[in-house]
Amino acid sequence: MDAAHDDLMKGMDAMNSHAAQGMTANNIDVAFICGMIPHHQCAKDMAKAELAHGTDPFARKLATGIIAAQKKEIAEMLDWLKNRPQ
Repeated sequence: MDAAHDDLMKGMDAMNSHAAQGMTANNIDVAFICGMIPHHQCAKDMAKAELAHGTDPFARKLATGIIAAQKKEIAEMLDWLKNRPQ
């Protein structure tokens, strides 16, 4: 596998292990959010791989937008978790 595809797969591998772990929370809302955070992080990681290796203007523009959107949503989810009553 070349470096570009290896970079794409690293994001997927990390997502699978972290999402599976997060989704074991007893509260379904917490489990959902804890599963979505690694999912969104994977999207960011894959978009970064596109920017590092890709050349298509559409794909690169999409990747840039994905990074911005997912960064915002991850921050919102982490904030939600932080501010939940324990």
